[in-house]
Amino acid sequence: MIICPSCKEEIEEDSHFCDQCGQALVYCRSCGRVGKGRRCIYCGGLMMDIEELKNQKDSLQSMSSFSQRGGFVTGSTTARGFITDSQRGLSMTQSMPMLTLYNANLDIRIVGQNGAVIGRRQGPYSHFFEKNMYVSGVHAQLVYNSDTGWSIIDKHSSNGTKLNDRDLQPDVPMSLKSGDIVTIANVSMQVTVEKMGH
Repeated sequence: MIICPSCKEEIEEDSHFCDQCGQALVYCRSCGRVGKGRRCIYCGGLMMDIEELKNQKDSLQSMSSFSQRGGFVTGSTTARGFITDSQRGLSMTQSMPMLTLYNANLDIRIVGQNGAVIGRRQGPYSHFFEKNMYVSGVHAQLVYNSDTGWSIIDKHSSNGTKLNDRDLQPDVPMSLKSGDIVTIANVSMQVTVEKMGH
């Protein structure tokens, strides 16, 4: 069962519409969560209707079958949907360093999630910024790559994202390390990156 994003009633998985309120349902192509709108509020992925998801899943399964016959594939499939290269497998999640953005004065402590949006309206951290009109609805995004580590990307925000007082260019990932200062509009946070288990 899934929860309708409009009326919050339980409905059957893979539904096209909520049978309680009639809301048309779309699903995130990256994390598979149900929602509404064009972008996932959890990871920022594109939303698709269930038929588009199934078509993509069938395509990925064909590619997976091809890879088992000696070909290659750059993505994996789950029973629900899709895992991008950056989200592949539990082993990567377990070895991913823990990222924290912290501002003691404002009592903000963001624990990094791969692909998570930072914004006033969307993403898992929106409750920290929902009353700050300088922060865009979708302001920035956190991304982890096994080769380059954690980075932050400005998502064409109105009031900009800074790393150590340097303005970030939109859609250009900038690597994060412990001791860095990230500024989201007018909110500065100190970066800590530590290996899991340390």
